[in-house]
Amino acid sequence: MNALVLTEYSHLELQQVPVPRPGRDEVLVRVAACGICGSDVHGFDGSSGRRIPPLIMGHEAAGTIAETGPGVADWSIGDRVTFDSTLNCGECAFCQAGQINLCDAREVLGVSCAEFRRNGAFADYVVVPARVVYRVPDSLPFEEVAMVEAVSVALHAVAVSGFTEGETALVIGAGMIGTLIVQALRVAGASMILAADFDPSRLDEATRSGAHGVVEPSSAADTPTQVRARVSGGVDHVFEAVGASGPVQDAIAAVRKGGTVTLVGNIAPRVEIPLQAVVSRQIRLQGSAASSGEYPRAIELLASRQIDVRPLISSIQPFSMGPDAFDRLHRREPNLIKVILTPDA
Repeated sequence: MNALVLTEYSHLELQQVPVPRPGRDEVLVRVAACGICGSDVHGFDGSSGRRIPPLIMGHEAAGTIAETGPGVADWSIGDRVTFDSTLNCGECAFCQAGQINLCDAREVLGVSCAEFRRNGAFADYVVVPARVVYRVPDSLPFEEVAMVEAVSVALHAVAVSGFTEGETALVIGAGMIGTLIVQALRVAGASMILAADFDPSRLDEATRSGAHGVVEPSSAADTPTQVRARVSGGVDHVFEAVGASGPVQDAIAAVRKGGTVTLVGNIAPRVEIPLQAVVSRQIRLQGSAASSGEYPRAIELLASRQIDVRPLISSIQPFSMGPDAFDRLHRREPNLIKVILTPDA
């Protein structure tokens, strides 16, 4: 089969590799579409340390069942599916409590690090445990189904924040995840959604997605100033979708006393925070990791168009064009949000 292989950092090759075989309680999925995640781009250049070559990356995928392993009874060849990129054991205390994203034996598809290596879905076929597979309706094109993982991340962030209908929110970082958080907040009934980013084109998309206002700071310090000018005392919730010291500090300064800052971005391994502001203003810092059971809701919202990912898909290209797509994303080409890769004909 064809597979896009990260042979060394910043270098991808389309190679012929053996088709994997499903083991017990596993299924073989024929990949129809797989999105390039921001984490893949940071893994591509080695900056994240979680894509150690050689590796087949890719975890935002959709396709059809091609083969079932022993013990699989609920799936048939040809079923249209997507699957959770978080591979959980199903047995630990976290899994039993429904917190599969915190599984003690958690692995992630398309990731290679010191603890594990799992080839992903930038290939004609991929093997996944049957328990992480979800059926998708015929009405949804595979390119949109490949966005279910990203939508589930946004839904999870809103869920763990404790957000309730009628509250106000700011999303810092209007990339793909940030824009999907805007849509998730709209669905959840936010009374005011602000989006902050330095890129005007991203703010335009955030507005189309439901943001009531945008913040385009001329400097980092402008963000909390502009927010407080619109919402006295600060917003109830801030969702930080960048993952760097400056935006985290802005989030803390823009939230009201007793408010919540949900940290979704995960680029820098360490950030500095204004500890006294957090303590004296009794701000809650909430981490949000991947998703945990939000796939069915994500599929439902996509199918009903309550969340619309179509404007976020910038380009659909074959695996053979993957190296070029990664290069363009790594260079942060303007107006390029999400690239979906599909198998070559």
